[in-house]
Order: sequence, then structure tokens, then C-alpha cells
Amino acid sequence: MNMQPTEKVSDQQGLVTSSLSTKITEYSEWRTSLIATIDEYIDWLGHADSLDAIQELRLYDIKEILKKDQLVMAFLAEFSRGKTETINALFFSDFNQRLLPSAPGRTTMCPTEIFWDAREEPCIKLLPIETRQTDDSLTYLKTTSDIWHKVRLDVTSPDAMKEALKALIQNREVDLETAKSLGFWNENDPSMRRLLAEKGTVEIPVWRHALINYPHPLLRNGLAVIDTPGLNTMGAEPELTLSIIPNAHAVLFLTATDTGITKSDMQIWTEYVQKRAAHKLVVLNKIDILWDGLESESEVDALIQKQIQSTARELGLDSRNIFAMSAQKALVAKIRKDAALLKRSGIGALEDALANQLIESKHEILGRAVVTECSNMIRSSRKVAQMRVTTMKSQLADLKEIQNQNRDSSKEILANVVAERKRYEASVLTFNQGSEKIKRLSDKLLRHLSLGYLDTTLEQTKQDMGDSWTTVGLNKGIRSLTKLAINLAEEIKFKGNTIKKHADDLYHLFWSKHGFEKTEAIELDMSSFISNMQSLEKITNDFCTDPVNVLTEKHFLIRKFYLGLGAQIQANFEQAHLECTRWLNVVIGELKTQISSHKKSLDKRAESLMESHNSADKLIKNLESTEKEFFKLLQQSNQLDAILLKLMRCAKFDTSKQIPASLNAPNLENNGFTRPPLLADAPHIGRSIN
Repeated sequence: MNMQPTEKVSDQQGLVTSSLSTKITEYSEWRTSLIATIDEYIDWLGHADSLDAIQELRLYDIKEILKKDQLVMAFLAEFSRGKTETINALFFSDFNQRLLPSAPGRTTMCPTEIFWDAREEPCIKLLPIETRQTDDSLTYLKTTSDIWHKVRLDVTSPDAMKEALKALIQNREVDLETAKSLGFWNENDPSMRRLLAEKGTVEIPVWRHALINYPHPLLRNGLAVIDTPGLNTMGAEPELTLSIIPNAHAVLFLTATDTGITKSDMQIWTEYVQKRAAHKLVVLNKIDILWDGLESESEVDALIQKQIQSTARELGLDSRNIFAMSAQKALVAKIRKDAALLKRSGIGALEDALANQLIESKHEILGRAVVTECSNMIRSSRKVAQMRVTTMKSQLADLKEIQNQNRDSSKEILANVVAERKRYEASVLTFNQGSEKIKRLSDKLLRHLSLGYLDTTLEQTKQDMGDSWTTVGLNKGIRSLTKLAINLAEEIKFKGNTIKKHADDLYHLFWSKHGFEKTEAIELDMSSFISNMQSLEKITNDFCTDPVNVLTEKHFLIRKFYLGLGAQIQANFEQAHLECTRWLNVVIGELKTQISSHKKSLDKRAESLMESHNSADKLIKNLESTEKEFFKLLQQSNQLDAILLKLMRCAKFDTSKQIPASLNAPNLENNGFTRPPLLADAPHIGRSIN
């Protein structure tokens, strides 16, 4: 059937911009809009003379997090499933050839992260495989630039790019002892046994990990892609299990039509995907092998649907999350601008699913985290702004009453204001005493999460394991650590409740005596810390009960797993410390801001009334200035309401529903590449108001 010209134009446009590319671009624009709204709020704080140094720093951090936010997709499969070709087809077809090396057989030899960081030039950074003989984690090694082999990328030359990227598939042959020392010998791998028998060597990757910094439009907009090697190489890098894959926003698991679900496929699914990834999609690749011309299109479709249902049963997954496609034909179609072949390749359905499910859920997670925190700040500022408006309105009313009354009446008004200021100063003294008490309790609370305390505990666990490095010892150690962490969280929660009670007493004092808005301090939430520790316990238990690990007791791998586990536990403690510090900043921080603002207003009100009482000229002048100030404050309050409304319109989440536990945003700081330094103290706690 011949296509009409309009249909051709439409198809060509579809070839140029996929739904996934469009959604990623929209997501980037949404983040930019959110940053602009936060900037408006910062400007408002500056003009309203309400900018607090701690608040300013936090708003700056949130903006930086939004700028650096990434949408991470991890691709997992056994070798020869077309994983790298799928990445090429989904993201890099505009290169007009294969950006990443892809050929029959084993291609990706080491885990590869593809992203864009404007602070660096386009390059590949390659981590030598020998670093596996050290105890350093990948997270740490990423901060050590001199150990990486750097290859600059000439993005203007496709041929030079293609040649440079061949480094990703480099391997070398070593003797059996070297392979074992690096954790790469697997006696259950037939190809390894065969090569050892034929040549007396074992094939291993030249590189342990690769980082590709490439200025592709999608990568500029925040996309990051993780390409993983096959089962054997993945198993040699426990950090993939502990952090890299679980932190991905989506995991795509690839199988192939010509192999079905093999034993190694199922092992990757159960160990790395099934219970590790919040968002997981399965790709049934290489459907083009069914296009042999002997069956009709409808018969081919029936065969594909049958294999989708079979795959769904084997993996225990809803068939709607399984996508049959041909990555190779999709890449060819995009390069040749062949709309018919592109449609038949099946890639469109996968792109739509990633666009609609993954990116919308990322909107939900980041939107909820950012908008909730920033809107709480704005609402706190709004309370102060409304207090200023109310105080200025009272001051204006007092001045007008003085203007209309005799001298004795003005004395009475002035006496009332002076008396109120004295009562207020007495309450401020009570606040300062309560703040000091909270400060002492806060110091005790934060000591429980100190890294010194954790290091001592981890070292004791390491000593308990001794030199045996067995799965039994590892499992026992992490269970002990998890129990300790949960008990610790409960103790911190108890101390947090004590602090909250003291804070609530202070809030009640200023509500009952000075008309502040009736409110309570927020509670300290340790559920994320407990959940993260329990997740690590579950991952460790799965590792320790894996029949392969139990039978072989690979001491090298168990040691690596423990070291990676220690790094993750330390990250959990650091994050809990950060969240507790932030909670301590705000538990009475809002009240402190209101107290300071109200005290300034009372002082200004008393001064104005004193001047107006003694001088008729001053009275007229103060009336004019107070009226101007009143309308200025009213305008500022309205501006803040507009900023809050704009922020809520930026929200990409349904406020009426709860996020499933697996989708809860871990925290704003968890961006996969950097972690902000810990705050040493809670600045709002224990500082007196003068």
C-alpha cells in the first residue's frame, strides 16, 4: 500500500523525535522551571530582608541537585542478547552508525556508565582491572582521577569516536591464579574451562569500569545509561548489586527470541533485577529471526505473543511489561529513515513505556521531594510575612487612635505596647533557656550517628569474621549490624520525641501568650534509615544463600562484598546524620524566625509610638511611613502567595495518593555521583535571641 505524502511527513517526524526523547526534554525543561521558581523565592527573601544563611545554603543545594539530577537507566543481560545494540537504537541513532561497539558474541566487557558532565571534556575514563586487588570501592575510586586511563573523544569525527570506543571490549588472557586473584574464575563456565584446557589461560577484561562523558542532547538533559557485562563479570563486582543497579531509576532486562530464558538469564533476573529494581521492563529481543518470509505477518505476531506469555510466566511478570522488538532493525530503520521498518521493529512500544512510566514516576519522586521541602519553607516565610502585616496594621491603628485621642489616651496605648514588649522579652528568655536544653539533647542524638562510632562497629564485625571470609560469617555480621542499626534508630527516635516535646512547649508558649499561629514541631522520621539497612540485610542474605556462593565459598568475592557493604552502611549513616541535622535545624527554626521578626516589629512599633506621643509632626510623618510600609508588606505577602501557587503548579505528583514504598524518594542528595558534606552542627539550635 502506497503512503500519502502527509503520512510520510508524519512518519519522518516520528523518526526524528521519539516519545522518549520528547519526554526527557520536557523533564529537563520542568527542572529548569522549578529552579526559576526557587530563584524567585530567594529574590523575595532578599527583598523582604528575611534571608537566613542556613536557608539560603539549603535552597542553593536544592537548585544544584535539580541541575545535576539524572535519569538513570541500567541495561542487564547475559552476553549475545543485543543489549548494547538496544542502547544504540534507543538513544544514539542520530550518530548514524553504532556509537557503542556491538557485534555477535561477547562485546561489553566491563560495566560502562554513559552521561554528560559539562565540567569535563568529552572522554572515556577506564579503570584498570588490577584495582580489584585493592580494598577500594568503585565509589571511592571515582574520586581518584589519577588512577583512571583517560581517552579524549573527538566528537566531530565518527570514525575516531568508533575507534576510541573499541577500548570497551578489550580483554586479555591470564593464568588461572591471576584470574582467581581478580575474582574472575568460574569453574561452572564451559567457555572458561575450554580456553583453560586449550591454552592454559583464562580470558578477563582489561578494564574494571568505564565512564563515558559524551555531549549527546539526551545526556545533556540528564539521561545516564549503565551498560553492564554478562553474568560472570557482574558477579565479580558486588557493588553493582549493592548500589549501582538498585539506584537506577529503571532496569531493562534483555532476553533473546533465539535462546528463550536460559539458566544464566534466570540467574541475572533473580539476583539483580526481580527484587532489586523498583521499575523493571523486559525486552524480548531479536524478533527479526522470525521474519523468514515463510509465515505471514499475523502468524509471526502470534508466535511473538506466545513467547511473550511464556516469558511472563517464567519471570513471574505482567506480560504488559514485556516488549518484543528487534534492536538491530530499529537502529537500521532510524539511520535509514525507514518508517515501515521502524514500526515493525517494535521499539516504539518500549519508548512509550519508558516515557510514560519511568519519567512520570521520576517527576513524582523528585517533584514530591523538592516541592514539599520548598513549599514548607515558603509557608514558614508566609507566616512571618502575615505576622508583619498584622503588626503593622496594629501600629497603624494605634497611630490613628493617638491622632484622634487626647494625650492621656496616647499614654495608655504606649503603656500597653511597652507592657507587651516586657512580656515578650520574658518569653524570649524562656525560649533561649529551652533552646539551650534542646541543643544539649541534639548533641547527644547526633553522636549516635557519628562515623567514628560506625567505624568502631564495622571494625569489630571484621575482627569477628577473622580471615575466614565465609558466607556464614558475613550473614551473621550483617544481621548483627542491622539489629544494632534498628535499636539505634529507636533510641534516636526516642530522643527526637523528647526534643519535639520541648519544642512543642515553646510553640504553645508563644501561641497562648502572644497570638502566634497554633502549631507543633514536626516529628523525626527514621523509617528511611531502617528501611535502607533492612534492604542491605536482604541483599546480603540473598548473596549468602545463593547455592553457588555457599558451595564455592569464594573468599575474594565475599571480602569484596563485605567492603562494598561497609561503604553502603556508611552512606546510610551519613544520610541519617544529614537528615537528623536538618530536622534539628527546623524543629524550632521556624519559631526562632518568627520570634526575631516579631521582636523587631514590637521594637519598631514602640519607637514609633514614643515619637508620635511627643511630637505632632512626628505623628504625621510616622502615619505616612507606616501606611506605606503596611501596603509594601501586604504586596510582599501577595507576591509570596503567587510564588507558592507557581511552585505547586510545578508539582508533578498527585497529592491525594501515597507513593508505594519502593518508589519513595530516598532523599534529594542521592544523585548517584556526589554526596554533600555533613553539617557539623544544627545552626538554629542553642543560639540565643537578643
